[in-house]
Parts: sequence; structure tokens; C-alpha cells
Amino acid sequence: MKIIFAGGGTAGHINPALAIAGYVRERQPDAEILYIGCKGGMEERLVPQAGFEFRGITVQGFKRKITPKAIKDNIITVKKALSASSESKKIIKEFQPDIVIGTGGYVSGPVLRAAAKLGIPTLIHEQNAFPGVTNKMLAKKAVKVMLAMPAAKKHFKGNCSFAETGNPVRGEILTAEKERCRRELGLDERPVILSFGGSLGARIINESLADIIARSAKDGKYQHIHAYGQYGKWFPDLLKEKGADLEKAKNLDIREYINNMPVCLAAADVVIARAGAITLSEIQVQGKPSILIPSPNVAENHQYHNAMSLVEKNAAVMIEEKDLTAEKLTEEIDKLASDPEKLRAYSENAKNMAVNDAAKRIYAIIIEVLAKKQAEQK
Repeated sequence: MKIIFAGGGTAGHINPALAIAGYVRERQPDAEILYIGCKGGMEERLVPQAGFEFRGITVQGFKRKITPKAIKDNIITVKKALSASSESKKIIKEFQPDIVIGTGGYVSGPVLRAAAKLGIPTLIHEQNAFPGVTNKMLAKKAVKVMLAMPAAKKHFKGNCSFAETGNPVRGEILTAEKERCRRELGLDERPVILSFGGSLGARIINESLADIIARSAKDGKYQHIHAYGQYGKWFPDLLKEKGADLEKAKNLDIREYINNMPVCLAAADVVIARAGAITLSEIQVQGKPSILIPSPNVAENHQYHNAMSLVEKNAAVMIEEKDLTAEKLTEEIDKLASDPEKLRAYSENAKNMAVNDAAKRIYAIIIEVLAKKQAEQK
């Protein structure tokens, strides 16, 4: 079996591809896997780290603003798109894959279009409730459109063949147990709040959480694990200004980045986060009540739609960024953390939305498509 994966730009496109590739390799150790991504993108670093061959192409996305600079950039984008198509075609011809799988991001466009023109079956995986532009364009040529969230289906046009697969989730997330993880972190029976705004951090989330974290430093009501991100190095100083002694407050774990997320997520009673697709899938698998603050700075406002998929199932609270204040967030945390019945209901509802075997489902579709291809060639 020879497979090409294409996707990139954000971890939300890269990690699902790596999770699927990892599952394929578990089932078929002799499978040949190639990942095509953008030169200079984070996939160029993450894919080899995961043990897969990487080939880069030069491509960039279109600017949607109508300004002189945006027009100039879009002319360059068109030129790069033409060269990316020929680069993709050349790589595909050299590798001769049996199937090509796209997980989103503009880099997947030229790769899957080239594969379709060469008569190679293509699959796409859409992680969000509101699909990205690239996946909507590629869906018409795909053998199967694999959806993480059923709500995405209505946004595709044309005669697409759909399969609901969920988002592939890391095995460590699936197996982490709450009590064991709390012991590992040295936590007691008080409520555990886990909050983060992504690897770079989100200023408005940091600022809105500062009051309740400083309060917990004084009253010890909550145990709080918070990641302020790469651009939030000022956050500990803000807490000190608000009277929080981080050295004495043993109930606080304030750090730049959470590198043991499976353990911290399993230990939590309430999660406060953005509404990226993979984050929500991990929250669902662990059955965690959550307060979601969708980023408004993403394509098609897709995080809002992601969050709404949980809110509509009574599995999460959503606060839009335009409505976010320290007072509002503190009120919602106190309300949720102090209501055992609501915590239990949100937990059950989130868990009922979870897809624990997404990688297995996707692998089954790959095998089905390849079997059909072989039958047609006989």
C-alpha cells in the first residue's frame, strides 16, 4: 500500500493526517507513506519528527481583502499555484501512490487536484463543523468526504459521497484516567480548572482569567492549570500585580505550554479553551464539561460553528470573544464548577458525541476504496 497525505498550515490539519498515517503503519508496517506539505510550514518539522517522509511544495493562500498589497500577493499566489501543480504532479508520478488523502489547508489543493487528474482515488477529511474553502472545492472530485462533525455536510455542494468518521485522537488521550492523572499531578479533591489558548496564547483569554486565578491564589477554592502561551510571557507578572504569590499558591500550575496535555485534560473538571476541532474531539473523548471561547480570527468563523455543535447538545458553554470579560468568565466558571448535576450532564453529553475509533473508521474506508480500485483494474 502506498499513500500520500497532503495538508498543513495549522496543527489542526497536520495532526489528523499523522494520526491516520500512524494507524495505517500499525496495521500495515510495510505501507509506504509520503506527506506533501508546504515548504517552510510547521508540517516540514512535525512530519519528520513523527517518522514519515516529507516532500515540500511552494504554495500560499489567497488574500481576501481588496487592497493593493493583497492584489499583488494574490498575483504571486497564482504563480505559485501553477508551479505547485507541476511540483505535485511530478512527486505523485515518482511515488505512484494507490490513494491520496487530503486533510485541509491550501497546500492540499494542488496535490489532490493533480492526483484526480492522474486517475488516482482521493479522499478528504474535514475536521470542522464548517468546512474550509479548499476541502469544499476538492470534494467534487473525491471518492469520499470524511466528516468529523455531521453539521459540515450541509455546507458541501454537489453530489458528494459522505462518511462520518470523527477526528482521529491521540491514543494517550483515549486511555488517560482521571484519578490516576490527578495523583500524578499531586492534585486533591478540589475542582480542577484547565485553561489554555493555544501554543501562542490568546491575550484576551489570559486577561479574562487573571482575576479568577489571582482569587484562587488567595482563597484556594480551585486548583488551576493554565498555559499562557508563547506570546503571554507577561502573564505571571500580571498575576503578581493582582496579589497572587505563585510560589506559595500550590493550587496553581501556571506555565507557558502544557506538554503533558493528556494527563492535564484527564485530571480536569472544567476546561476553558478555544474551539479548534481537535481540541473539541479530545474534550469529547474525555467527557469534559467546557467553556468555549471561539477564535473570531479563523476562516469562515469555523470555531463558532464547532463550539455550537457542543452547545446544541448541552455539552458546553460558549462565550463569544466580543462578549468576553473577566466578570463574565468568572461567573460562568463558578456557576459550572459548583453544580455537580450540570457537570455530570455536560460530561455525559460530551462523551456521547465522542468518536473513539475515528482512525479505524478511516482505515476501513481506505481499504474499501483500494479494494474497489483493484476490482476495477481486473
